[in-house]
Order: sequence, then C-alpha cells, then structure tokens
Amino acid sequence: MENTLGDFLRSRRARILPEEVGLPSHGRRRVQGLRREEVAQLAGVSVDYYVRLEQGRGGSASDAVLDAVARVLRLDAVEAAHLRSLVRPSRAPAAGTPGRGRARQQVRPGTRLLLDLMTGVPAFVLGRRMDVLAWNALGDAVNGFSTRTGGGSAGGGGAGGPDGPPNQARHAFLDPAARDYYRQWDAVAAETVSYLRRDAGLHPEDPALSTLVGELSVRSEEFRRLWADHCVREKTHGVKLVRHPLVGDLDFGYETLGVNGSPDQLLVVYTAPVGSPTAQKLALLASWTAPGAASEASGVS
Repeated sequence: MENTLGDFLRSRRARILPEEVGLPSHGRRRVQGLRREEVAQLAGVSVDYYVRLEQGRGGSASDAVLDAVARVLRLDAVEAAHLRSLVRPSRAPAAGTPGRGRARQQVRPGTRLLLDLMTGVPAFVLGRRMDVLAWNALGDAVNGFSTRTGGGSAGGGGAGGPDGPPNQARHAFLDPAARDYYRQWDAVAAETVSYLRRDAGLHPEDPALSTLVGELSVRSEEFRRLWADHCVREKTHGVKLVRHPLVGDLDFGYETLGVNGSPDQLLVVYTAPVGSPTAQKLALLASWTAPGAASEASGVS
C-alpha cells in the first residue's frame, strides 16, 4: 500500500485552517491547511522530529508525542487509535508461517446458532475486509447474500462459495444494483471506505486486503477518491435506508456488537420500531422465508 502514515497526517493537517489554531493566515501558502512546521510548533516537538514522523521514521514516538499531534490535528478517538496503529504497526507473520496471507475466518457454532434464533430481525456476522461470514434467514431475505457471487447456494446462509464469502465493499462499489438498493448510497460508500481504512491500519501487511483495495481502486473512481481522503471510522451504529426489490423502502437502524473471542468479527443487527411500516414489511418477508433457511456458515474466507 501507499505511504499510509504520511498521507494520513497530511490529509488531517490539510483540513485545519491556520486561524482555527491561532496562527496568522496571511501571505502565500503553498499547502492547504497547516504546514508541517506549524504542527511541530503546536505539538511541542522539533520540525525535524515531526518530518521524520510523517515519513514513517517515528516508530519510537512516545504516547505523549502522539497525543500532542492528535490534539493539534483534532483527531477523534478512532483517528487517534488509527494514528497509533500506523506508527506502531502490528508485526506480520514471517513468510511460510501459519497466518501468513489470507487467514481463515471461523464463525463459532454458537454464533451461528444465535443467528438462527434471531428470527425477528435481519442479522449477519461481518469479518475482516468486510466479508460477510454468516447470516440468518431474514438477513438473507433483506440483503440477498446467498444470491451474490461467492455467496454459496440460495437459502444456505453460508459464507463459503467457490469465490469466498460475499463482501460488502465489492457489493457497494462494483454491483450496479447497489446504487438503487442503498437509498443513501453516498453515505454507505463513505462509511465502507472509512471502515476499510481502519482495517488497513490494524492489519497493514494483509495481502488479501491489498488485493481488495487494488481491485476496487482500479474498477471504481468513487472508491479511489474516497480512499484518498484517509477517513477512518468504526462501525458501531447508524441508519440504513434500503429499497428492497419485493417490499419497497425499508428504514432500518443498525447496531453492531463485538463477538467476544473473535476480535475481528461483528454481529450486525438491523432494527425497526414495533408497528412501523418497516416492521410490517419485515414480518411479510419473514413469512416468505422457508423454515430451515437460516445461517449455516462454513467459516471460510
């Protein structure tokens, strides 16, 4: 991947106007936002030290220095954690050792059973690189996971077809139907890229993630533009507005829950208020879902 740390810091200082931090803005400025020497001054470090940090040569930077830089650049908690992961990347396994390359993602039987028992709400397990590893019957009825390329057989709820599990990033940017399905496609696209950015910071030497980013960059101009913004976000909660081909518009809230013991997995649940039009349409979809069509994820990625 690119010089991610330097690009991230440059993108963050570019969005801050000098006058916002009490610096004069008169005169010709060759860069948008703060200069490197201004960040160094405000953070209380030497210019040379900050330049080395931006060049990726600041691996020994203390927590105090990183906190100061985060304060000057007005990073939120997720961005500050991303900065630390870029400065102190996790060590990748050596070539030829287990874990090198695309690691197998396992969904525990208990998690799959939990999905099956959640009959009243659409739910699925999101893994590394936004792979969908497992889902319940209503989650499939809403999202159509089993009909996507690599999504396994219809109604199987699996994550194992010959091309691997369905992937939310590929769906958002490479499936033409996604722009109609997501009524707020721009918001979904930005959220997707920001979440992938965070994943890239946590796993900087993941060849499968590099391949995914490369594929999306080549095939989608929108992805390239958003990737260059270096925004990072966690996937915690929000709103998902979709246009279902059978029942029309659905207005969901969504919540994500970490799967204890599986740190790279999230249980994503779509919600709708009782008695709302969306809840009524969900009940209709549930009535069309054959018993036994719940998730039986094979746990491969």
